[in-house]
Amino acid sequence: MSAFLAAWPLITDPWFYVVAVPAIFMMGLAKSGLASGFGPLAVPVLALAVPVPQAVAIMLPLMLVMDGVGIRALYAQRDPALVRVLLPAGLLGTAIGTLSFSVLDTRTVAAIVGGLTLLFLAQQLLFPPQRNAPLPPRWLGPLMGMAGGFTSFVSHAGGPPINAYLLPQRLTPIAFAATSATFFAVVNLSKWGPYAWLGLIDWRNMATAAVLLPLAPLGVWVGVRWLPHTPPELFYRLVHAGMLLTGVKLLWDGLH
Repeated sequence: MSAFLAAWPLITDPWFYVVAVPAIFMMGLAKSGLASGFGPLAVPVLALAVPVPQAVAIMLPLMLVMDGVGIRALYAQRDPALVRVLLPAGLLGTAIGTLSFSVLDTRTVAAIVGGLTLLFLAQQLLFPPQRNAPLPPRWLGPLMGMAGGFTSFVSHAGGPPINAYLLPQRLTPIAFAATSATFFAVVNLSKWGPYAWLGLIDWRNMATAAVLLPLAPLGVWVGVRWLPHTPPELFYRLVHAGMLLTGVKLLWDGLH
């Protein structure tokens, strides 16, 4: 065992694994689209045991496995027009995140994302879009895509801006999930080079991720199986509930 740990310098703190298992399952459910609002909670939960940059690095390979499972099941159901609007701006957001990562205060980013998430959720609940209401203006798509790419890069919390743009589109649950999954699959793949350049891809983080890798597909598989049988009303309630918890958690972390 000592020789194994010497070759693979894993995180050995039991508390880390206590919080990692539910965080990974929660992110997997989000990747399936069933609980997309809950995905940004994964890194704050992991950050109860390790620093945020380390939590972000450990989650990246796990998320790529989740993306692969989700894309295989959902890709054909995506909305190509919405992907074309969001994705180029999302990649620009990751570039901005790369250049500013070393000077960012992650607490400030968390507070901003949490506050905006709660404001959007309040607007959705107090003034729900009417059936014949106009769709969001086209310029808002690239703005939310860039915000999604940026916040995804710094803390894997890109869900709230993307949800804010997709929710008013009146998509079916499967189209909503597939469009979001396609966006984040490409954005997450684009993070590998910048994360390595920033020194986040190291043996300790990758060895720990390798141990956790068998858990990665579980939440996605459960979510994909349940998604076709989930009524739209329940689906969007889950999205709203996830956004509420995410907004409160991120705002709390940012202010404390």
